[in-house]
Amino acid sequence: MKDILLITPPFTQLNTPYPATAYIKGFLNTKGISSYQIDLGIEVILKLFSKEGFQKIFANSKGKNIISENSQRIFALRDEYIKTIDQVILFLQGKNPTLARQICSMNFLPEASRFNLLDDMEFAFGNMGLQDKAKHLATLYLEDISDYIVENTDADFGFSRYAERLGKSANSFDELYSKLHQDVTFTDDFTLEILQEKIEFIKPKLICFSVPFPGNLYSAFRSAKFIKTNYPHIKTAMGGGFPNTELRDLKDERVFEFFDFITLDDGELPIELVYEDICSPKKTQESQLKRTFLLENQKVVYKNNSLKHDYKQSEIGTPDYTDLRLDQYISVIEIANPMHSLWSDGRWNKLTMAHGCYWGKCTFCDISLDYIKIYEPISAKILVDRMQELITQTGETGFHFVDEAAPPALMREVALEILRRNLVVTWWTNIRFEKSFTQDLCFLLKMSGCVAVSGGLEVASDRLLKLIDKGVSVDQVAKVTRNFTESGIMVHAYLMYGYPTQTVQETVDSLEMVRQLFEMGILQSGFWHQFAMTTHSPVGKNPEQFGIIPVHQEIKFANNDIDFKDKTGVDHSKFSFGLKKSLFNYMHGINFEIPLQEWFDFKIPKTTVHPDYIHDCLLEEDSFVFKPNSKIIFLAKNMVVENYIKTKKQHSWSYSKVTFHLKTNIVTIDIEQEKASWLIKTMENNSLDNNHRITLNQIKTQFEEKFENFELFWFSKPIQQLKENGIILSL
Repeated sequence: MKDILLITPPFTQLNTPYPATAYIKGFLNTKGISSYQIDLGIEVILKLFSKEGFQKIFANSKGKNIISENSQRIFALRDEYIKTIDQVILFLQGKNPTLARQICSMNFLPEASRFNLLDDMEFAFGNMGLQDKAKHLATLYLEDISDYIVENTDADFGFSRYAERLGKSANSFDELYSKLHQDVTFTDDFTLEILQEKIEFIKPKLICFSVPFPGNLYSAFRSAKFIKTNYPHIKTAMGGGFPNTELRDLKDERVFEFFDFITLDDGELPIELVYEDICSPKKTQESQLKRTFLLENQKVVYKNNSLKHDYKQSEIGTPDYTDLRLDQYISVIEIANPMHSLWSDGRWNKLTMAHGCYWGKCTFCDISLDYIKIYEPISAKILVDRMQELITQTGETGFHFVDEAAPPALMREVALEILRRNLVVTWWTNIRFEKSFTQDLCFLLKMSGCVAVSGGLEVASDRLLKLIDKGVSVDQVAKVTRNFTESGIMVHAYLMYGYPTQTVQETVDSLEMVRQLFEMGILQSGFWHQFAMTTHSPVGKNPEQFGIIPVHQEIKFANNDIDFKDKTGVDHSKFSFGLKKSLFNYMHGINFEIPLQEWFDFKIPKTTVHPDYIHDCLLEEDSFVFKPNSKIIFLAKNMVVENYIKTKKQHSWSYSKVTFHLKTNIVTIDIEQEKASWLIKTMENNSLDNNHRITLNQIKTQFEEKFENFELFWFSKPIQQLKENGIILSL
């Protein structure tokens, strides 16, 4: 028996739990409030994609008029699907790796229309490893069944979303309300059966649904209706990304036939206050709530009357993944995009380096909302403490920092803390392409386990980047992506087209910039999306300043995306296919020589970007700039010193040969013996284990107490060798 049941409704990710309930459970632990969490999505998938589930799928459609040739084939092969599904799921859970050979034999899995793309996939995935290729084939197999379910049993089904259409920009609640008063769907049966089992087991007083995306909305409402019908004494609440962005202007009373409370923004304090409110034996005064909608006297009211302040990030505790079936998640490989494979393959512990965004200016972004506006970083020590707690709790050493934009200075401190503690972790995050991501910082991040970063290049046009107030330029992005790439960190760029006032010429030039970034090998992954105007962004709040005309509608339910007309009259949607097709080729390192016109079936202007623009951006070097306030870090530990006498024309000098044994190579330098002794002593006194970090100016002062001309020494060939190999870092 627990006080609160936390639920992520179907569907989000298959490979890892969405972290919201784990964050809330970790917080509730600090308050002594008992809770239990479930990811209904993975529970339903595992029930549905099982021998018993497949038997129900095919029994449900037996005797019906199966229309498509593809569905007829799947139905004809139903015994093969029923026979193989349990083993395939075990393989995708990492519990049956030897099945990869059978799957790759191409004579084990039944094949329907998804496998028709395999010729293209061979090109797309190249010589991928046996396990990855088998994961991709198994994913196609699951998608074939998904197609069958959509066509024959549940038209709203989708692996990472359910009835998403009903949640997307649903200005009116009417369609969703109508759907909820129809019979439950085939998938609903599985969802509600599991939900009932959990409620009977947990016996909660309050059930909280975290709804991050439109694709979770329908199942949340369907589950809430089931609770209201069968367990009317249990209170229900909804929070998460969808209400935070879409339901801030909620007016429709019918929503509260399903939910007692809807909370906005950070959920810790609102849930604590809701819990206290429903557990009060006698109410003698008005409920004290935080950012919470509820129904009073048949009217929707918004209460934010508690005087309590939101908790600091250091006070909310470590996310707690207890109760979730972490060993049951399945890794799939859907498409040939390196960054997307990080999302869907493998399990990641989710953490946040900093609440909100330290930049907070991008004009397309919801910067007026608290989740962006309120910036609060966590100390590196607390963050790495939480990493260690999660490793102990989950057994997983992979981390996805889910920041809006991780701050470079904090990333540096986290990397140093990881290295000090000798932790072996793998991590990735979202960034801004700041100039502070120098070669040295990128190398340090790689040393600490960073494998990938993603960042918004948006429109690769300096005029539009300035209009967006992105705070970066194309040449800066090129240098930063080069620094990450040369350090061995994969870079993914979010790309945008159709920004207000964007011309056809700028779209073409932006594509040319992207082509050059891939051709230079400094970008490995990308994704184009069309600009959408949201009500909480600067563009949405002041559309006339950006040359667009909003199309307003009466809003009683969801209010986020706004339709608009661009005064330029450009139909940006027609660029979608060509932009994505060209990007697919560039990601595979081919067809850079094809004229941009070839990607489109309509006439486009020639690019005005010089063919060597990105190449020339990378020629500028600042290797010999003296930055006195730079903090110097010495990473080398394994040094061997041999002293010898160097003789030339009857003159002799005492020299030292210093050999540094790095993980993958050996670096040897020759340097005057006295300077070598000074350098080694300085490195030992200022090693990574020493929390005190010395500045370049302090090193200069120490050096010049014994020698002359520090700059000549610092920029000498031996010291440059140490810098180039990451033995000396300047941050």
